[in-house]
Amino acid sequence: MDDSHTVLENADVLVVDDKIAEIGPNLTAPDGHEEVDATGGILMPGMVDTHRHMWQTAMRGYGADWTLTQYFVWYYLESGKHFRPEDIYAGNLLGALEAIDSGVTTTVDWSHGLQSTDHADAAVDALEAVPGRFVLAYGNIQQGPWEWSTSKEFQDFYRRRIDGGKLAGFQMAFDVTGDPAFPEKAAFEVARELGVPVTTHAGVWGATNDDGIRLMHDGGFMSPGHVYVHAATLSSDSYHRIAATGGSVSVSTESEQSAGQGYPPTWQLRRHGIPVSLSMDTSVWWSGDLFSAMRTTLSADRVREHMEAHGKQETVTHHHLRAEQVVDWATRGGAKALGLDSSLGALTPGRQADIVLLKNDASPVMFPVLNPYGHVAFQAQRGDVHTVVVGGRVVKRDGRLVDADLAAARAKVGATIDHLRSTLGEDAWKQGMNPDIPEARVLHNPYQYTK
Repeated sequence: MDDSHTVLENADVLVVDDKIAEIGPNLTAPDGHEEVDATGGILMPGMVDTHRHMWQTAMRGYGADWTLTQYFVWYYLESGKHFRPEDIYAGNLLGALEAIDSGVTTTVDWSHGLQSTDHADAAVDALEAVPGRFVLAYGNIQQGPWEWSTSKEFQDFYRRRIDGGKLAGFQMAFDVTGDPAFPEKAAFEVARELGVPVTTHAGVWGATNDDGIRLMHDGGFMSPGHVYVHAATLSSDSYHRIAATGGSVSVSTESEQSAGQGYPPTWQLRRHGIPVSLSMDTSVWWSGDLFSAMRTTLSADRVREHMEAHGKQETVTHHHLRAEQVVDWATRGGAKALGLDSSLGALTPGRQADIVLLKNDASPVMFPVLNPYGHVAFQAQRGDVHTVVVGGRVVKRDGRLVDADLAAARAKVGATIDHLRSTLGEDAWKQGMNPDIPEARVLHNPYQYTK
């Protein structure tokens, strides 16, 4: 897949060192090469997730029945403060392994649980222990961004671990509440001084809105490369500001549909010409693979298109959003959002060899492959990820991670669960996982059968 969305049948991809050297049929490989038989499969670029709270992966599925309000209460106000540096490490390690296992070769760790630079060091240690590409988006929900970003400790951390470090990139992660005093200005100034982009939850129902976008724009802080996460409840004016300043939007459809940030906004982003990338948000709620993101994004966008037409007594006869486009968002869209599209996100000679092979001869779902884009978006699953290559290094082979110590990761996550469970107490632990169910009333049925 390249800028022209070329699809080649029965072709080879030759990787030399860390780059794609050649693509085409019947390539001649050098002596001593390793061959991966991809017959009957789909070879695609490594996927890119532009917004995942990886530190929360240790709590996988805990908040399955939460609303966004319950998420905020648990993490922001009550229990998030109990996470130790080793708990950040455990969540990041598991999240990083999960990412490459599902074919996501580049992930933004939207790490807003960094209460101290010890927590930040632990986050980076975990990311550097896994052979994928990771961007650290530094945040701290226990302090205002104008506090942590201007601290000596943050500046020292940046110089020690980020400037010239091993990560694929760095962002500053914080939200703009719309307070007219605009206290977040100080954090934007730090980002500008460091020359790093900002990623922010924008257009989240009840939390961030058009006022935040206006303050950013009027202050001159909507710079190219900034990523606006969710952006589901913004006005047309705000979308125009994002488009005009070179921003992009990270859409987390499963999250927006279930938690309540607002309706997944791809239908609006397409209208306003805003670049899109996809993300999974957090495994405390839902899955951590971009196959789900592609599937739910296509469905949500099409539902909106149909409902808008039905409201006008019209019928949609041709879909505007195609499977090909969401596959592009999951690969090149993410690479573009991170400013890495010259080296990642496509299969072309000279680019980094971040490659995913979808192949599962034991699954009836993986044949026939007639429409490869439709197959990736609607048919394939994480269990069909056969081989993953990152920078020429095979990190998953024959459906199994290479040199991954899952037992050690399981032990670290188990220690985190034991710590949180004992700290909160059993009653609070169970209550957090099982929020109250509001009363539901069934409409009176005038046709109720009676004798």
